[in-house]
Amino acid sequence: MAGPKIDSYAFGEIVIDGRRYRHDVIILPDGVLPDWWRLQGHSLAVEDLAPVLKAAPRTLVVGLGAQGRMQVPEATRRALEGQGIELLALSTAEACQVYNRLRHSGDTAAALHLTC
Repeated sequence: MAGPKIDSYAFGEIVIDGRRYRHDVIILPDGVLPDWWRLQGHSLAVEDLAPVLKAAPRTLVVGLGAQGRMQVPEATRRALEGQGIELLALSTAEACQVYNRLRHSGDTAAALHLTC
């Protein structure tokens, strides 16, 4: 079963399965978690990814923002690796393309920062 499909992305806005979102999102294999917030805006903490860790996908595609300003600290990278989750951290436009290619496995999630 394929995960949700990203129809389009532009700075500050993403359309997933026909629904428009204007805040950061997490996409899990079985749906979208809207209005995703992080403890520290441009740093991705392990706690920010609790729903992803619970879902335990094989791959997590992280959209670092339009200019790639969000950071993934080493502690977060290690936590994902420790759970057996492969991390792909890219600009959000690239992350959307990669996620759409991988979503057909049904074992891919995405955490997407829509601005900066």
